[in-house]
Amino acid sequence: QVQMVESGGGLEQAGGSLRLSCAASGRTFSSDAMGWFRQAPGKEREFVAAITQSGRSTVYADSVKGRFTISRDNAKNTVYLQMNSLKPEDTAVYYCAARWKVALSRTPEEYDSWGQGTQVTVSS
Repeated sequence: QVQMVESGGGLEQAGGSLRLSCAASGRTFSSDAMGWFRQAPGKEREFVAAITQSGRSTVYADSVKGRFTISRDNAKNTVYLQMNSLKPEDTAVYYCAARWKVALSRTPEEYDSWGQGTQVTVSS
């Protein structure tokens, strides 16, 4: 498994921006497809975005498409989530996740490693 630590969460006003980072260690980062998920209180964990090992392909949930951007820097073993035009409904704990040597996925059960999460709160 890979160890991951998220950072960059916090309190932001609606319409603002935050950038989340997820630093990975423990195996070859460039072999991991990476995803971001979020979980709001009382709700199931939901898919936000994912990126292939090379970074050439990405997918997004409809709710964040056009506002969020996932990217990665394999030299720094880090994946990012740039969040713009934040809305109160984006409030959740955000988790990064890794899949070893397989294609990206929208399904949380298909990821083998998870970070501890970072809280994002958007005020109206």
